Amino acid sequence: MDYHKNARSTVWSREQMAIKVTEFGWTLAAAAAAASVSSKTAAKWVGRYRELGRAGLTDRSSRPRRLRRPVKPEQVARVEQLRRQRWAGRRIALQMGVSPATVSRILKRLGLNRIRALEPAPVVIRYEHAAPGDLLHLDIKKLGRFSAPGARVHGDTSRRTRGLGWDYLHVAIDDHSRIAFAQILPRENGPCAAAFLDQALAYYRSLGIGVRRLLTDNGPCYRSQPFSAQIQQHGLRHRRTRPYTPRTNGKAERFIQTALREWAYACSYSNSEERKCCLHPWLHEYNWHRPHASLNMKPPISRAGQDRNNLLMHHN
Repeated sequence: MDYHKNARSTVWSREQMAIKVTEFGWTLAAAAAAASVSSKTAAKWVGRYRELGRAGLTDRSSRPRRLRRPVKPEQVARVEQLRRQRWAGRRIALQMGVSPATVSRILKRLGLNRIRALEPAPVVIRYEHAAPGDLLHLDIKKLGRFSAPGARVHGDTSRRTRGLGWDYLHVAIDDHSRIAFAQILPRENGPCAAAFLDQALAYYRSLGIGVRRLLTDNGPCYRSQPFSAQIQQHGLRHRRTRPYTPRTNGKAERFIQTALREWAYACSYSNSEERKCCLHPWLHEYNWHRPHASLNMKPPISRAGQDRNNLLMHHN
């Protein structure tokens, strides 16, 4: 039996209290005072002990044995019908002559207690460009700096390291091949985004991939003058996602999740600098060796469009 942390009694203490009354002649008041419970509580447990023995001292379910007026299936169906017509819970209760609490319980049981549950699920549109470099996804993830292992490792929230600032993980991922590039920079402003774009394009060029289009969210750094100037310098087309729809940049979002799980939070780092040093080896593993489910369990580099000899030149 699992007890909550503030439980006054357990089966053992209830049994001891009942034995004191039934076998040693203690009064209910004295036994209750010794167990730090009320006389009414002591009388309940002693009565159950006399009737059922030790088996009667376990906690019972608080569920009522029967309901006086259970909701009929026809009423449940009617509540669902009105709800799907976008009726509010109180309006349904007035229409059917039942309490709002009853309607609320029915809607919660049906999974219709929130209006968004009535809206059709958005259509999932999956796409993939035909060749490497056709589209490059960019995004940024903010990571807290630390000087010692945090609560994720030792579980003690009082030992957090605060006031050290943030690292900004800038990521790029090719839409066709899923080849990724990432850097940790001190800011998420326009100059840092422009510098990262220049480094990312150089990395993809080293693999024989010429980038033609970019896809970013609507963050200020991607609408800044330095970033726009870098785009014009390289002759790229820039597209932005619709506001508040991160799924349209889903490949970058999914890569960030993978990076957090397999790199940032994969092991205990002594400090954020050690975590930063492990980024490049992990990226190499991701691009060259890690099987990718959407690529038929092949690594992203298999879609770089180069022959084996060219790939071996870059593998270091």
